[in-house]
Amino acid sequence: MSIKLRHQRVSDAEAFFRILNNPNFKYFSSVPKSVEDEVKWIKGCPAKRRKGLEYNFAIIYHGKLAGGCGIKIDQHRKHNVEMGYFIDEDHWGKGIATKVVKMLEDIAFKKLKAVRIEILVHPKNKASLRVAEKNGYKKEGVHKAKVIGRDGGYEPAVVLSKVRLPK
Repeated sequence: MSIKLRHQRVSDAEAFFRILNNPNFKYFSSVPKSVEDEVKWIKGCPAKRRKGLEYNFAIIYHGKLAGGCGIKIDQHRKHNVEMGYFIDEDHWGKGIATKVVKMLEDIAFKKLKAVRIEILVHPKNKASLRVAEKNGYKKEGVHKAKVIGRDGGYEPAVVLSKVRLPK
């Protein structure tokens, strides 16, 4: 399977806007209001990376943009990171997200020296729960009002984690 991660580019904005605004993305809360908003967000990524806040990537599958992913670092507990991912509906069910989680995990544990990785998943998002579980993430519980949903309301999230203590 040919999957690569690269830093996001402004030229990705239109595709990300389309993917994230797909009405079948019921459980992904980050929805840009316009292509211009997505451009602005992407332009801010290098500064976030330099400051050690976030590491965001485009997912390239067989040479084509298939989604996005990233790692967000807890600024109060820098050993804790949160991982997220989204895949274009045209590529659902191909194992891409499962592979991407492993790739992000390698970055988080090896490069960023994380000890704990969390993945937050809407309780109804069975596919994303399977991705996390296939990668060995353990369910810790459901947190009420953990994320802001697509409609602006507060939504629950299943918290799954993997811990790798330093040797």
